[in-house]
Amino acid sequence: MQPAAYPWDVQALFRVWQKFVRDRALSPAEQARLDPVVWRSWQRCVPRLDPYKAPAVTPLAESAFQVVRLRNTSLAAVARPVIEDLHQYMEGTCCAVALTDGAGCILDLVGDAEMLANLQARGGLRGVYWNEGRLGTNAIALALQEAMPVQVVGPEHYLAAFHDLAMAAAPIHDVSGRIVGVLGIITAVEHAHPHALAAVMAAARAITNQMQTDHYLQEANARYSELRHVFETISEGVLVWNAAGVITHLNPRAGAILGVSPSGVVGRPLHAVLRFAPEVQQAIETATPLEDVSTTLMVHDQPVACVMSLRPMREGGRPQGGFLMTLRPLGQVRALVHRLVGAQAMLTLDEALQGQAPAIRRLRRQAQRVAQGWAPVLLLGEDGVGKNPLARAIHNAGPRAQGPFIAVNCQAIPHELMAAEFLGYAAGAYQGLSPDGRPSKFELADGGTLYLDRVEALSLEVQAALLEVLEMGHVLRLGGSRPIPVDVRIIASTAADLERLVAEGSFRADLYRRFRVFTLRVPPLRERLEDLPLLAQRVLERLARQLGRPLRLAPEVLPLLQRYPWPGNMRELEHVLERAALFAEDGVIVPNHLPRALREGRRWVVREGDVKPVLTLAEAEREAILRALQACRGRVKCMAAALGISRTTLWRRLKALGIDVQAYRRGN
Repeated sequence: MQPAAYPWDVQALFRVWQKFVRDRALSPAEQARLDPVVWRSWQRCVPRLDPYKAPAVTPLAESAFQVVRLRNTSLAAVARPVIEDLHQYMEGTCCAVALTDGAGCILDLVGDAEMLANLQARGGLRGVYWNEGRLGTNAIALALQEAMPVQVVGPEHYLAAFHDLAMAAAPIHDVSGRIVGVLGIITAVEHAHPHALAAVMAAARAITNQMQTDHYLQEANARYSELRHVFETISEGVLVWNAAGVITHLNPRAGAILGVSPSGVVGRPLHAVLRFAPEVQQAIETATPLEDVSTTLMVHDQPVACVMSLRPMREGGRPQGGFLMTLRPLGQVRALVHRLVGAQAMLTLDEALQGQAPAIRRLRRQAQRVAQGWAPVLLLGEDGVGKNPLARAIHNAGPRAQGPFIAVNCQAIPHELMAAEFLGYAAGAYQGLSPDGRPSKFELADGGTLYLDRVEALSLEVQAALLEVLEMGHVLRLGGSRPIPVDVRIIASTAADLERLVAEGSFRADLYRRFRVFTLRVPPLRERLEDLPLLAQRVLERLARQLGRPLRLAPEVLPLLQRYPWPGNMRELEHVLERAALFAEDGVIVPNHLPRALREGRRWVVREGDVKPVLTLAEAEREAILRALQACRGRVKCMAAALGISRTTLWRRLKALGIDVQAYRRGN
């Protein structure tokens, strides 16, 4: 019965009930006196139940009931305080408050002793299913059936055994909207009141809301736990502060980077813990995001170099005033870059210095000792002797092997850009350049080795900066105001005569003295020709892997290779064998596959590292005439005077050698 029908005419309802159970039909006027929900329930009960027979109620066995209770522990725990409060307000009205699960099984029952005894006599206590198939029309069953609040009064119950009761029940829903239980109020029919339905609806809604709140709180706690676990385990440091400038979160990684205790700084003002560089402070004041900016933070007046990203906190698209900052140690970032883009195979000294010539064995021993030191290393030798592999092998053999190895060809950098390339520049220091700044080569090599190939090409300004880094252990970027600590070992190489450059004033004497502590001379290939068979075999093995076919030297090729002075050293040997391997279709390299200079077998002269072939008289004559032709710009009289011969003799030699003076004049 819905509250709109109050006050209820119980006698009229009883007569309608009698008419239905006798005739199993009602007139439209009689149907109008019934709640449609009750009318549909009666129609379902007619074929199944005897309205005058006491219901056959069988409670669940204790073990089965405990399983049902365990499955609904959360529902029972949330509903219990509500049930007790509801009964307290209705105590003394011969009532009981029942809680069922989603199948209609009574989980909890609280009430007046008189009503509990009444229900006990009907077998309607805990563990009993109040479904329509067993107990006929009742509010609990209809609430489950119709998924809505229902009140059933006296004769509206299909079974006569319940005509002295009035029941109001409302469903309880979970977060997904599924019915997980029903809350019902059972009273004597004479105490029935429409407010009972409102009370049970409010109580059921309170239980539903509490369950949803608990669910959302549990979800929020789970997400918070996951987020906290992420913050504590990620390799990046995370620092968060609110609009008032108070630190609200600092994960352990950030504490390790900054050298502070998270518990000691959370809740403190940000400015009391650290200060930012001007460009970062400006980004904070303007709420501008930053991405992977290399900077130095002042933590309790101690500099901490790191790579940071800055994100303003927003809600609904509007800034909150707080910020989230991620931090990574500068050395970690550089090591990662080294592993991803700069890492090569771990070249060893035995691989970089192959051979058994006395000079090579001595150089290997020296390099092994030098690799364990910290002072700069100077590698001397002609172009192509393998100074670059030796520098990398020294790095790999020393205590800095896990750090970065940064190689720079000093001759390839224009002088006007050299200072910016080596020293970097601070963020926003120069218009037209990257606003995020650029790290110096020393910062990139921090914790590792900086290899300077052709060091003689360094400008005097960069030489002075290099000397300062070696002496002070820090670098100052162009346009910057804070020194950045660096720990770098310098390996330099050159084919030039540095002593002569020092005397000429183009190389600093004090820097040369620093380099001279560890000086290694790499011998040219012509000074260790006994190693040439082994070196050639190693090159052929590498080429064979690349070409996918075996390669070998014909017996007559090796003497030609050993007779040649190799002015280009190992680099020239590799190029010659690579060319020969491409032409050797059957995999056997013969003399015809070699360049002409190697096949001719002529003699060579070496003077101060310069290798030149011994010319024949005909070649020397042609060379002299060509030089005179160039110096005199094709004027025959001038050429004859320069060569000390007559003009007639000169014309005869020009014709014999096929040299066209007129063509040369036109070309000039």
